[in-house]
Amino acid sequence: MARMSPTRLPRFAWAVLAYNLLVILWGAWVRISGSGAGCGSHWPLCDGEVIPRAPSAEKLVEFTHRATSGLALLAVVALALAVFRARPAGHPARDPAAWSVALVLLEAAVGAGLVLFELVADNASMARALFMAVHLANTFLLLAALALAAERLGESKPAPPLPRATRRVGLAALVLLVVAGASGAVAALGDTLFPARTLAAALAADLSPTSHLLIRLRVGHPLLATAAAVSALWLAALAQRAAARDGVRPGWPRAAGVLVLAQVAIGFANVALLAPLPLQLAHLLLADLVWIATVLTVAGGSRQRRRLAS
Repeated sequence: MARMSPTRLPRFAWAVLAYNLLVILWGAWVRISGSGAGCGSHWPLCDGEVIPRAPSAEKLVEFTHRATSGLALLAVVALALAVFRARPAGHPARDPAAWSVALVLLEAAVGAGLVLFELVADNASMARALFMAVHLANTFLLLAALALAAERLGESKPAPPLPRATRRVGLAALVLLVVAGASGAVAALGDTLFPARTLAAALAADLSPTSHLLIRLRVGHPLLATAAAVSALWLAALAQRAAARDGVRPGWPRAAGVLVLAQVAIGFANVALLAPLPLQLAHLLLADLVWIATVLTVAGGSRQRRRLAS
């Protein structure tokens, strides 16, 4: 592999991150469209074929997701190899690049498990819900590793680290975001398998002791999401204050705050409108972007570029 130039490598890293976000959104469409069993219980082959012939719509959706996921894996591996060739031992981008390879392989393994154990399509078991929660948590970790690698490849002079109290708030925010995201994955599964016709019917089902457990679990997501949003906004405010004190650009803390507010608005709209497809995808994308911005606020807070002296 040819060595990338110092300017091309960070761009490639951000491109790999952006491509993985697109793959994640397509994976959500696989669930929403009920296409998870499009290739049967075969993996990595699709119904026993490398390339399916005369595929149905469900098979085409699932096969496309597998193909794009495979390209994502190759892109992550290529990024890690490029980072290890272009950056010396001890460079801060090396560790997240290496972790991204391990995490994308685990991502593939979880996806394979969903297919091989037939936890797809109309399966409403708690095993599937658990797999979905683990899948979401691993996806968050993968995005964090890719974002850290990209940010550290393009860093200039490091700024002072965040205060210890702010870092503690950041750690709490990260934990709550993972928990809220996992609960959101379970809630989205419940919305897909048990759609409601009206908001009143949805709320009644959430509170009914006779409803399926996946329906009753939906009520926990808004509570966890609220706690995560409050902690992320608190972190953003503290980090922006620290940035102003130290004379650095508060780019990621400011982005995190804006994204959290947008996510809250989309969350309310999802509940009120019974989670239509466009809002589900927007909600997932914003969840990923909030996570990335918060990770870079905490871990990248000491690597923000210094504001040029006037």
